[in-house]
Amino acid sequence: MTLSAADRVYQETKELILSGDVPPGRLISEGDVAQRMSVSRTPVREAFVRLQGEDLLELIPKRGAVVTAVPVTEAMDVLETRAALETAAVRRMSNRNDDVTALMATMAELVARQREAAAAGDIAGFAQHDVGLHAAVVSASGNRLAERFYATLADRQRRMNIGAITPDPGRMRICADEHEALAVRIRERDVAGYESALRAHLSATHLAAGQWLV
Repeated sequence: MTLSAADRVYQETKELILSGDVPPGRLISEGDVAQRMSVSRTPVREAFVRLQGEDLLELIPKRGAVVTAVPVTEAMDVLETRAALETAAVRRMSNRNDDVTALMATMAELVARQREAAAAGDIAGFAQHDVGLHAAVVSASGNRLAERFYATLADRQRRMNIGAITPDPGRMRICADEHEALAVRIRERDVAGYESALRAHLSATHLAAGQWLV
């Protein structure tokens, strides 16, 4: 299916924001985008309005839009929600004595991809694999409501990860190690240990960016 001009501008601009290619505080000109994508200003304006509705842009009359930063309070909400959903998933799997062999294989594969991304300095790729790894934990529990809700956090999670890791790319290697430790907690059905390790992992990753757990 062919995308409309507005949809194409929306998707491409959103990807630039989520990937960190266009950082918070950067002004995006309607005219520049229209020229670069060979469209009129109308679909650009429509796309910008959609992105403003997702709190990714702040429209500036007659100038364009500024990429917004993730508010600290929102970042804290995201981290608290992630911790709650993932811990609940691990508790459910442990209580039912679920076979976690498939989940262990998925986590091992994604950690391997993260190590490759870290070696290549690919922060965006690393962040994408991070989203997939944590989502796999929630999905493995079989709670489809939790899985669907967790998926709504993916864009924020990816953007927050890139924002937190960019100042310290060495954090990628440490995160991969911590992901392996989380997998061990799941395999050992250590729910309390998983929750403690997860909160430490999230706090250590996001503390420098002001995105900490309380």
